[in-house]
Amino acid sequence: MGKKIETAGVVIKPHAPNIEKILRDLMEGLEERKIACLLEDVAARKLLLKEGLPREELPGRVDLMIVLGGDGTLLSIAHLAAQRNVPVLGVNLGRLGFLTEVPTDEIYITLDSFLAGQEGIISPRLLLEAGCRGKSYYCLNDVVINKGAVARMIQIGIWIDDREIAALKADGLIVSTPTGSTAYSLSAGGPIVQPYVPALVLSPICPHTLSFRPMVVASGSRIRLQLLTAGEEVYLTLDGQRGITLGKNDIIEIKRAEFALNLLSSPKRNYFDLLKEKLAWATFP
Repeated sequence: MGKKIETAGVVIKPHAPNIEKILRDLMEGLEERKIACLLEDVAARKLLLKEGLPREELPGRVDLMIVLGGDGTLLSIAHLAAQRNVPVLGVNLGRLGFLTEVPTDEIYITLDSFLAGQEGIISPRLLLEAGCRGKSYYCLNDVVINKGAVARMIQIGIWIDDREIAALKADGLIVSTPTGSTAYSLSAGGPIVQPYVPALVLSPICPHTLSFRPMVVASGSRIRLQLLTAGEEVYLTLDGQRGITLGKNDIIEIKRAEFALNLLSSPKRNYFDLLKEKLAWATFP
């Protein structure tokens, strides 16, 4: 059975090439499918329209979010869409486009397959919930503790399910979802994890030891991190979108969020096709 979509919200990367034409074409395509379109205010201004809404308000007003941009644009609305169970179609106008995987010429085959209820189009992605100083933050890719410009190590205490694991001396630590395993974690030597695997990845950044290697733990694990270092610039970064300055003995509690993001995938490629296309993974000579 197909999915009933009455209204789609559109957010954009404002400086993407040909964004005005792509936006107009999308609005026409949605109109042909009898889907109303709500634009974020930045997109509306691109077309000299006055009906735009703030980006953070769109997920509460629509049945589908469409992102025209790169992975950063999608990350900025992922947690808002997930909290409201609104699926997201990411269209790649950026460079890498691992989350915004759908090229412009596959928008409608992906959208129509989703509307028809075709299996395999919806890819559920788990999110992280990170608690720090009484506030909760949600991340699709990763939670990162890293040092600032000073070339000194920091020390991070790590507990998993209330068991002390390590006092890590390193430049930092990445806790990533399977989705985020191909982002910063991969650059730090972490493993590639299929998006559907119920797991979390802990990847040290330049550890001062030969024995602390990246770890894969169950997605139901409760991870507690404590900054044990004083007098340094240390930051908590959430999906590369938000940053918080940390102080000595600050604690970050990380667990799997209670909701997931339903990301739409093109029917023309699978996850391993993406790895080969975007990362030149395991390609033959």
